[in-house]
Amino acid sequence: MIPEADILVVGGGLGGVAAALAACRAGRNVVLTEETDWVGGQLTSQAVPPDEHPWVERFGTTASYRRLREEIRRYYRHWYPLRAEASALTDLNPGAGRVSKLCHEPRVALAVLEGMLAPHRAAGRLTVLTEHRPISAESDNDVVRSVTLRDLRDGTRRTLTARYVLDATETGELLHLAGVEHANGAEARAEFDEPHAPEEAQPLNQQGITVCFALSHHEGEDHTIDRPRDYDFWRTYQPSFWPGPLLGFEAPDPRTLEPVPRTFVPNPDLDPLSVSADQSTDAGDKELWGFRRILARKLHSPGAFDSDITLVNWPLNDYWLKPYIGQEAEALCEARQLSLSLLYWLQTEAPRPDGGTGLPGLRIRPDVTGTADGLAKAAYVRESRRIKAVTTVTEHDVAIDLVGPYGGTRYRDSVGVGGYRIDLHPSTGGDNYIDIGSVPFEIPLGALVPRRVRNLLPAGKNIGTTHLTNGCYRLHPVEWNVGEVAGALAAHCVAEDVEPHQVQAEDKRFEEFARLLDRDGVQRHWPDVRGY
Repeated sequence: MIPEADILVVGGGLGGVAAALAACRAGRNVVLTEETDWVGGQLTSQAVPPDEHPWVERFGTTASYRRLREEIRRYYRHWYPLRAEASALTDLNPGAGRVSKLCHEPRVALAVLEGMLAPHRAAGRLTVLTEHRPISAESDNDVVRSVTLRDLRDGTRRTLTARYVLDATETGELLHLAGVEHANGAEARAEFDEPHAPEEAQPLNQQGITVCFALSHHEGEDHTIDRPRDYDFWRTYQPSFWPGPLLGFEAPDPRTLEPVPRTFVPNPDLDPLSVSADQSTDAGDKELWGFRRILARKLHSPGAFDSDITLVNWPLNDYWLKPYIGQEAEALCEARQLSLSLLYWLQTEAPRPDGGTGLPGLRIRPDVTGTADGLAKAAYVRESRRIKAVTTVTEHDVAIDLVGPYGGTRYRDSVGVGGYRIDLHPSTGGDNYIDIGSVPFEIPLGALVPRRVRNLLPAGKNIGTTHLTNGCYRLHPVEWNVGEVAGALAAHCVAEDVEPHQVQAEDKRFEEFARLLDRDGVQRHWPDVRGY
């Protein structure tokens, strides 16, 4: 029996978990649903180590996001055989990856997130329904009345009601099901006068997705998988804007588009304690093994691990032949074949520094991803449907070339902060990387408030951004911040019997809500820092 909920959170990714936690902290009854059997989205089921700004260890996140990060470190210190000097580091990077100051395994993040949710489940405030997908929604008079979900295990349908519904799905699925006004793909330049927007609207022009997987390497062993069904296609596929075949170690530099070789040497002898992860000075993506490494064997007691573990989310397995939104099944199938083909190519044909080809000792790790085949449970979806909001964040608000290194829009109704370059991967419209310098930015509450619907809030990548600014608002800490604020706002509206539009528009009501955010450690403004 599912209890009556004040707030229904559909989607159990980082935004959904943060939303549920915030609403539960405020004493509300919450139902949280998730399509896979793991909560955590990007960090867990999609197997993507966090992409974060360079100040993350000091400021620029919410207090609850900092707690998540510290609990991940605590887990490693408690359970793993870390070298004493590694364990003592306050800024321990368990994987010593270059993409983030905190690279770690998906299962560790899952354990921590489950722990954060556990007391609310025990108190009866929170019900979690995994392996449930929304299939329809009923709306009337600008209010979402109910959402129907299908249990993916047995086909059972459940129709749930709540005073507030939060869309924390990876694709903004409820926006579509509930008939909420939203954007998809690239807006026309005339709509917001964004310099990098196309002349005409391109709703099918969406960032590519990636099906990630984890690898270790065991010299002298043969872990070669069966030849993938579509290997012949992917082995010869060369995009028009690529310097060679997609399955190759030369690819464009995202920032300059110049062809740059990547290196791939498993289990290097370098001391992982010497690795620095700072995206503002070095993207770290040219050395593929260390780029997204999630376990570094040399951080641990000798012999504890016979290989590092690295996460494969590279230019070589970004998929962009079909838009994911609207063609999920077909695009996912082809993206999975691309990732399997990349693995097979690495094992059999990839050039080695010694002049040979193939690394059969590469072993895909189903134990890391929690799946039978070793591919992530879900695709890494970079771009969602985006709500038509009271406030839309555009390139003019964040691009460093337009606002200067210390510029950027300051919002009266700021409810959080983030920082990352405007980072768009190759897209289904045929675009190469669009990677633009940006400034540390604020998250306006108006970007979370729909123009019309009164009781649905976005709680992830589906806020009021454009195709372009989604590229910097889509990362882990921002998604968490958005979800936390959406959950807190819904709880506040229930408690005070007000609506989100009122809280956003009326100064006194916003100030009351902002005090709650300040109390809970939601940073709403930046100190004086420079963009990159």
